Amino acid sequence: MSVQTIPVTCYYNGQISRTETYVKYEGSETVIEPLEVPVECTFQQLIDMIYFKTTIDRRRFKLVLICKYPLRSGKKFQPYPVRDDSSVRKMLDLVNTTNFEEIELYIKVVRVKAQLNQSLGGHADIFVSDNYNVAQFDYGCGPSSDPVPDTGPNGDDEDSVDEERNDEYGEDVDDECDGDDGDVEVDRHASFFRAFNQVLENEQGIYVSAHAPSCDVSNHPDDETLNDPSPVAYHLPPTPQFQHVENLDIAVASCWTPWVQPNTGNSSGEFVIGQVFNSKSDLQEAAKIYSIKAHQEYVVVASSKKLLVLRCKKAEECHCPWKLRAMVVKDTSSFVINKYIGPHTCVNPCLNRDHHQLDSQLVSTHLKTLIQAQFTLSTAAIQASVMEKWGYQISYKKALDGKHKAIRQLFGDFPQSYTELPRLFLGIEQSNPGCVVVWKTCETNMPNTEVFQRVFWSFKPSIEGFQHCRPVMSIDGTHLYGKYKGKLLIAMGYDGNNQLFPLAFAITEGENTDSWGWFLACIRNRVTQRTGMCVISDRHPGIMTAMADPHLGWAAPCAYHRICMRHFASNFMTRFKDKVLKNLVCRAALASTERKFKKHMNTIGRINSEALQWLEAVPFQLWALSHNGGRRYGLMTTNISEVFNSVLKGARSLPVTALVQLTFFRLNSYFVARREVGANRLASTEQFTPYVDAQIQGRVVKAGSMEIVLYDHVKGLFHVKSRRGRTHRVNLHEKTCTCGKTLIYGFPCSHIISACQHRCVDFRLFVEGYYTTKSYYDTWAPLFHPIFNEDE
Repeated sequence: MSVQTIPVTCYYNGQISRTETYVKYEGSETVIEPLEVPVECTFQQLIDMIYFKTTIDRRRFKLVLICKYPLRSGKKFQPYPVRDDSSVRKMLDLVNTTNFEEIELYIKVVRVKAQLNQSLGGHADIFVSDNYNVAQFDYGCGPSSDPVPDTGPNGDDEDSVDEERNDEYGEDVDDECDGDDGDVEVDRHASFFRAFNQVLENEQGIYVSAHAPSCDVSNHPDDETLNDPSPVAYHLPPTPQFQHVENLDIAVASCWTPWVQPNTGNSSGEFVIGQVFNSKSDLQEAAKIYSIKAHQEYVVVASSKKLLVLRCKKAEECHCPWKLRAMVVKDTSSFVINKYIGPHTCVNPCLNRDHHQLDSQLVSTHLKTLIQAQFTLSTAAIQASVMEKWGYQISYKKALDGKHKAIRQLFGDFPQSYTELPRLFLGIEQSNPGCVVVWKTCETNMPNTEVFQRVFWSFKPSIEGFQHCRPVMSIDGTHLYGKYKGKLLIAMGYDGNNQLFPLAFAITEGENTDSWGWFLACIRNRVTQRTGMCVISDRHPGIMTAMADPHLGWAAPCAYHRICMRHFASNFMTRFKDKVLKNLVCRAALASTERKFKKHMNTIGRINSEALQWLEAVPFQLWALSHNGGRRYGLMTTNISEVFNSVLKGARSLPVTALVQLTFFRLNSYFVARREVGANRLASTEQFTPYVDAQIQGRVVKAGSMEIVLYDHVKGLFHVKSRRGRTHRVNLHEKTCTCGKTLIYGFPCSHIISACQHRCVDFRLFVEGYYTTKSYYDTWAPLFHPIFNEDE
């Protein structure tokens, strides 16, 4: 009797990307393995099948399984961890309970480590990592940012690799255009991690303690109180997160245990008469923590600048004698307890989910250290952290209010930040001469008063370094979520190692024709005057109009506009709602030759003539590699800008001064880290960047199996035949090949390398100068300087 099986498609060698409504698996090196899983399969059997099918070394790597799981509506999907027999059965049952024909299973391959750091004792830590390398095409197509050889699993020629990439593209691709990248690794042995598993998918790579430092309830004075937050210091990063780049893990260890060894004269943690507190707010917070720990509540009988009187909330109902009275110490701000009756003698009639003394002010104190290390904490994550700390489920509003108060204490007030913004930029310009800041304000009816409208800024190291980057720029806009909303416009370049290069920023009132025209004019007039640049963006009407305006300096031949293929495919899908057609559009866009392009377009026309007309209405050079003329260097999307948007994700809800500081300190960290990489490669006499080295090495391997026929040794005309029988014409004198890939990417294809080897010609001469180690070092060599400090 045959065993019933369920088709499961496994994805690995990539990363999970999710939005609020969707989850997908992406990456230029993603591997797809189909499995037929028996319906009675156990978790261990499933693990064994995956190890066997993927040939992953189980001694060196462990597997974390995540299933694409639909919510009740059936239109939203979220990751579902598969970690035991029960979750395996629930995953396999999707075929029966939904319209799924197959199940998508995402595999995270984690290197086995000897032992986790135990320095934090029993406190729960969250580890989250970011990848700031640029995946150039969100569907796993085009050149990858990862330095891996451009070879197929069997070492086939480039045409086969191109087809394999297109096959990857053929999978279901998320139509959302603002997806955030990132994963979360959760410690299964702490309940805190389970609570965070669904809500911290996109956080940045750090360790965060589940416990934050509180005010001291002892007699030791506290330098910082809730009512008197410290001023913002522009010359220093407000938090370590402002310098966090390139998977550098920041450990934030804290121990908030005020009631373990309280300096109160009472080992039980009770208050005592004569106990002195630095301020009234310290006393109030200590009373709140005491009540939460005791699971009791109090009411305020009297409160003034000189007096505080508290009594048990159930004093009349249960005759509980608990009472605290404190007065200000003469000529000081300290408070001393002069009357205390405790502990509580009452009991609660039922189990309460929330606590009256667990207010937003106390929550903000708990969150300050967490937000300092990880300011992208979501409201749900805050609720989970408070539950882990105190055992109470606070409301969404209380968690949000606590977060806003913590942000205000750490980074300043939103209205005040706009007042402080000119002073911050002045300090940056004074300490870093050559930085560009352009303001635009609106006049008011009040004399000598103007209202902020926009500000543009670009740092001098970015301006100087961009001269050594490829002549390609990606522009994008993203929302600001602070009190006053608005848009953050970003311009990014690409270095020789296929990594993001932040170039310019602007805060505007929104995305429209005027704001995009102003932003692009600032870049052209104050940042770069390079001609022949390629600008990649979505098809926002404001961008399309600004790029076509000859007065702004971005119309051809000064620059060439190209559209993001991911947005283009999403627009096509919205119009025709056909995944097969969308995949064919993507294949046509990625085709390296006009012959392949026409083949895919003819197939689209046979399926849907209206879809073909829709595509033909958009000039082919805007979206197809084969018609691009090599101007976009194989870069198909604005993914690089969106990668940096995800880096700024948490800061977009901060005051504008904190956002500007983040761009300054994070860019400095980028430059420091990559400057060191470039210097080390120069010292080791490496000629090209790691990305190009890996690509060329893979192509050298394939070139060795090709057949060469020489036709003209003077002009260097060759006929090259691959192992699969495909033929291409190579002209070494003109540095061309009919496969088109040398023109597209800027370094030689395997056919040219094969011809060079046949005639003993150095194929490295065919690599463009942007990919050299010298150019890479020069890109990141300019220095940032500390922001001017008025107190120095």
